[in-house]
Amino acid sequence: MNNRYDLDPAQCAGLIKLSRALVVLTGAGVSTAAGIPDFRGPRGLYVTRRYDPEKVFDSGWFFRDPRFFYEFSRDFIDLMIRSGPTFTHRFLAALERQGHLKGVITQNIDSLHQVAGSPKVLELHGSYRSATCHGCGKHFADLTYAWWDAAMRDSSRSPVALCPACGGVLKPDIVFFGEPVHAIAEAQKMVSECDLLLVLGSSLQVTPASLLPHFTTQTTIVVNKGNVILAPAPYRHFVEEQLDFFASKVAGCLGLDD
Repeated sequence: MNNRYDLDPAQCAGLIKLSRALVVLTGAGVSTAAGIPDFRGPRGLYVTRRYDPEKVFDSGWFFRDPRFFYEFSRDFIDLMIRSGPTFTHRFLAALERQGHLKGVITQNIDSLHQVAGSPKVLELHGSYRSATCHGCGKHFADLTYAWWDAAMRDSSRSPVALCPACGGVLKPDIVFFGEPVHAIAEAQKMVSECDLLLVLGSSLQVTPASLLPHFTTQTTIVVNKGNVILAPAPYRHFVEEQLDFFASKVAGCLGLDD
């Protein structure tokens, strides 16, 4: 990303007002203000190496020894419980209630968009809200944090989540390395039919999410603190700014700052 601020909040708000098919693509940057670190930032998982990503999100390692994944998951879920939606999450939910927003496509697995009140969310990398037993194949949907707490913290039980039906290991429906992402065709269709695309808090380094902005030539606004891998184009605008700060300014222009 060039260090440019080539679209101010009032201009962004004006484009949102005119839009009839706004689509938003979000990355880890939308949740960092909630205290949930990204994976590739200065304090991210891949930099600090507190957890080994090759063991945490590798399906081979999961079936060999799922404790690596669940060690990370316990800490990650603790963060989700202690945190809450950021201003940007709530702002997008407000846009959806007002009819401006057609839907959110997210790379995140924290479900904070839904907690904020956004029902139209495509989770490309899945989430902890559902899991599948790899013993009997039973599917468990909408797992609650209380369920996870009981499954993963009770010292009398296994350090991993087990299927109540057969005792097999439960794998949350999160996309691991090498697995196909969820709903990518639907996401591509949403972007191709939008009249305004907002890319918020994503460096666009991870495929296939990074390819989604190429499915439209409509006005695209990219807001991210840090470099973004997306070629300039006449219809693309880049804003290098803290996401909640910029979103609060746009919300103020729209009368949604509360």
